[in-house]
Amino acid sequence: MAEIFTPFLFAFILAYILRPVCLRLETIGLGKALASTISILFGLSVLAVILLLLINLLRHEIPLIKAQLPIWLQSIQTWLAPKLLSLNIDIDWQALREAITQKITAHFSANANQILSTSMETVLASGSSVLGGFVNFILILFVLFYLLIDWDHFFALLKQLIPIRFQVTAQILVSETDGLLSQYLRGQILVILIMAVFYSAGLSLTGMEGALGLGVFTALVIVIPYIGIAIGLVLAILSAILQFGFGAELIVVLVIFGIGQVLEGFFLTPRLVGERIGLHPVAVLFALLIFAKLFGFFGVLLALPASAIVLVLIRFVWSQYEQSAWYRK
Repeated sequence: MAEIFTPFLFAFILAYILRPVCLRLETIGLGKALASTISILFGLSVLAVILLLLINLLRHEIPLIKAQLPIWLQSIQTWLAPKLLSLNIDIDWQALREAITQKITAHFSANANQILSTSMETVLASGSSVLGGFVNFILILFVLFYLLIDWDHFFALLKQLIPIRFQVTAQILVSETDGLLSQYLRGQILVILIMAVFYSAGLSLTGMEGALGLGVFTALVIVIPYIGIAIGLVLAILSAILQFGFGAELIVVLVIFGIGQVLEGFFLTPRLVGERIGLHPVAVLFALLIFAKLFGFFGVLLALPASAIVLVLIRFVWSQYEQSAWYRK
């Protein structure tokens, strides 16, 4: 069921994100169909730019890994060999270096373009995968287009399905959820833009190649609680070591990420996103695991806003419970 619902859920979320763009285009006189089409093209363009930045990052990092690997292995041998000899442990370092180098380089192509070519060949080897991916992509665009056109009509139909005596309550809950998600979405977009500029500019000052792609990627993944910043930090440290070694540049990178965490965690997120979601850290991790299991990587991105919706419902149910005669008596 998750495989069936994922394209529809993805289309609905994209429609919710692109709805303000579509409304703005309609206010300047464009028809619903044209405004929806332009909004979809805008969303696809943003995704394409992000993908190109990540490809550019891979293009810089993968050749560096292959070039630096023998140097790393030699340094490890110089440091570790005397200690092992003192314990009467003798290792054939030449054979070990050759085996490790062969294993590692076998999994890396010369650059990102070859990785994409290899990936495409693998995908094309499975006709069902190509057909399934293409069908899902067309399905998402189809549903997204009509959701943008019939957004108000769609929710009007949903409202008619709700019994009249519950419609006022449902409208209050939907409005509260919409306000929460709108604040979260707008705030996160602003945080991503600011942090992308900060990390890209900071890493560029160190002279790091691929600083723009790494900065934008780090800003994007911080929307994943705890995990995102850890991924960005590990990639930045790896890039610094590959390009500069264990020098002052590595310290500068750590300082940049430390300042970035303070800026994002204590100033930007509280002011732009707010503390309205208010999930406990354990609840956040639980939500990440559940949604990752149901929807994969897409579920990880969905976990926090979806948990906010669930939290609105839990608060409502709890308030009804506290007002009940059974509870008060």
